Amino acid sequence: MDKLYNMSVFAKVVEMGSFTAVANHLDTTVGNVSRAVSVLEEGLNTRLLQRSTRRLVITDAGRRFYERSVAILSDLEHAEAEARDALLEPRGTLRVHAVPGLGRQLMTRAVLAYRDAYPDVSVDLLLSQRMPNLLEEQLDVAVVIARALPDSAYVSQRIGASHCVLAASPAYLAKHPAPERPEDLADHTCIQLGTVDYAPDEWQLESAEGNATYRPAGPHFSVNDMEAMSVALRDGAGIGLLAAFSAIDDLRDGKLVRVLPQYHTCERSVYAMYSSRQFVDAKIKRFVDVLKTHVGDELTAYAEELGIAVADARA
Repeated sequence: MDKLYNMSVFAKVVEMGSFTAVANHLDTTVGNVSRAVSVLEEGLNTRLLQRSTRRLVITDAGRRFYERSVAILSDLEHAEAEARDALLEPRGTLRVHAVPGLGRQLMTRAVLAYRDAYPDVSVDLLLSQRMPNLLEEQLDVAVVIARALPDSAYVSQRIGASHCVLAASPAYLAKHPAPERPEDLADHTCIQLGTVDYAPDEWQLESAEGNATYRPAGPHFSVNDMEAMSVALRDGAGIGLLAAFSAIDDLRDGKLVRVLPQYHTCERSVYAMYSSRQFVDAKIKRFVDVLKTHVGDELTAYAEELGIAVADARA
């Protein structure tokens, strides 16, 4: 028999004073109740109860064991209640990983909105370009951008879609006439973006007129961070790819201008990944819900503003 179960039976016997009363309470037999106490006594090599045909008397050792048992069972009950509550009410610490560009622009605002809604949760937001290992790094959620996810045991939910557009500063375009076709990019300085899902030496472009692949040739400048790319483009370094979430403010302010505005990169999906499909903590479920509105819906709005057709972003 399970030791915790035996302890709980023993505690009931002490409290109710009768094997028969406990058997009726637990809907079991007197023999099972007596056996549970005997197994404890054999394991402890100590008499817990003195039995007679008329009454039960708890020994000194039994009294001490009873008090400890009640404390242990109470702690276990509280632990189980906390665990069950964690599935219902967000609380604790949420560790989130995201790629830097998305993290700086949209994830930070999503985290703040989440904290407003669920103040009992502390959030650690970690930004880096690499694909994280959720279990080894003790992460609850990773938000990644990819055309397809590698096979893994992780659970993923698609929360939106991301596109890159070509952009340059007005100062650069004043000195170098804007290209009219993808092949005209060969006459320009192209700043290359190299991230987890973007090969720096190949730009795959889409438009209603058809698709095109352009391979920038050196000498060139390559960077693996959207913010650094934005700085380079605003300073007139050339033409480069920027994700809509990184480019939108500069495009609105006129600090950057779309180049080949009919083109954009192939769609990348934005996924929220977590480690288990069963017994998912409420803090993770609610955070994914927040991501769908504060990240997914914003990405769709950016795409529409830039004239990029988007299907159901969460399909």
